[in-house]
Amino acid sequence: MNSPITSAPVTEERTSTAAAPSTPDLQPGGTPAAASTTPPGLSFRRGRVIDGWNPEDAEQWARGGKDIAARNLRWSIFAEFLGFVIWQLWSIVVVSLPRGGFTFDTGQIFWLISMPSLVGATLRFPYTFMVPKFGGRNWTMISAGLLLIPSIALAVCVSNPGTPFGVMLFVAALAGFGGGNFASSMANITYFYPQSQKGWALGLNAAGGNLGASVAQFVVPIVITIGAAATLNLPLAGWIWVPLILVAVFGAYKRMDNLSSAKGDVKASLAAVREPHLWVLAFLYIGTFGSFIGFASVFPKLIADTFPTFSTFGVGSASLSLAFLGALVGSLVRPLGGRLADRFGGSVITMIAFVVMGAGALVVILTLPLGNFWLFLVAFLVLFAASGAGNGSTYRMIPTVFALRAGAKDSGAGSDVSTQRKAAAALGIISAVGAYGGFAIPQLLSLSKTSFGTYTNGLGWFVMAYAVMLAVTGFFYLKKRGGVRI
Repeated sequence: MNSPITSAPVTEERTSTAAAPSTPDLQPGGTPAAASTTPPGLSFRRGRVIDGWNPEDAEQWARGGKDIAARNLRWSIFAEFLGFVIWQLWSIVVVSLPRGGFTFDTGQIFWLISMPSLVGATLRFPYTFMVPKFGGRNWTMISAGLLLIPSIALAVCVSNPGTPFGVMLFVAALAGFGGGNFASSMANITYFYPQSQKGWALGLNAAGGNLGASVAQFVVPIVITIGAAATLNLPLAGWIWVPLILVAVFGAYKRMDNLSSAKGDVKASLAAVREPHLWVLAFLYIGTFGSFIGFASVFPKLIADTFPTFSTFGVGSASLSLAFLGALVGSLVRPLGGRLADRFGGSVITMIAFVVMGAGALVVILTLPLGNFWLFLVAFLVLFAASGAGNGSTYRMIPTVFALRAGAKDSGAGSDVSTQRKAAAALGIISAVGAYGGFAIPQLLSLSKTSFGTYTNGLGWFVMAYAVMLAVTGFFYLKKRGGVRI
């Protein structure tokens, strides 16, 4: 598929704001509009391609650029939301597999939980480069459409208790399509917003996506049990998302745009990979986002194993799991972390997040012997809230670090196109590395459970990891650089 961004000559199709007043501008869909409504410096081409985009241009931003960015952000959030839904479906479905007639051991269950994260994290690497190749709007349509495969495949395989584990594991791996969406979505949105608002915009985009994990864990137990009496309707866990996926594809087609400035830059991408700070930030992101997605994946299983009587609550003829609260809290706090990072610096907020995450994990360890579910729940929600804030603040640090490393001295540093492309590549790569935490945490907790008979050891390992990450953040980023707090 050829991208409209990289298509050859466009002179005859383009209508620029510099054209004669008698020539009407084209809106992103190719429809005429009054020249006065076109943001200064912008021109539009068929295929919803925008030329001349510069969010650092205050006049362009105020006279329509902000509205264009907001429209793209809204549909990006919705598509990414569904990506997280599909990515996290197995985290809640596995808890119901025994009642559905499936007989998998603890190790196999944890593989079904962690496999989507492994594949999703790996897909984030190529997904990072899809926006420059296909265009943000076009790739959103494609990546959202791919979600139909894992949702339908899940519905089919869980309908038969005789489905072999290998087939189930393969279908769980397909859910990784949803995890890959994050990288391309975040890379796309970073082009739309000025440097001073990237933290808030990226935080909203990520939070909207992260909410998908919570919604999946809230909706699925209700849908598969409502009116089912003593049986389950497990296939509905996949089928219910199909109509929404189709809406996301159509919405991206009608309302999103491609930016010609969002071009692939192999040199910048390679430069990002060679940048030592990319790997330092990726390490920190494993601690924040990796903890969020990893604990979100295993939380339903942890509750079912540790407090089985609190695993589900009856609501009429349906069942409700409180596991959704963890992902919900983490998602809602994420944009706050980005906003606080905009004001106080990402390094400060990230360090506070690691302190609170370590404290939360310690309280969980102390709570387990007491057998008090509500203390366990509150402690975990504190951990989720801290990881959510850390997600936003760590992600906000990335464009700032790359701007400063490029020699920038002020908040407008991100206006340099090559720096933006390098930062966009870094955002995707770091999000990919961080997502491997979603695989590592379930596997380490599985090892702790099968080797020691308890989850306490695994939680202790995480406390030590947070202490190391706290020290790394302070060592590299706590001091101001060029008058800017990272």
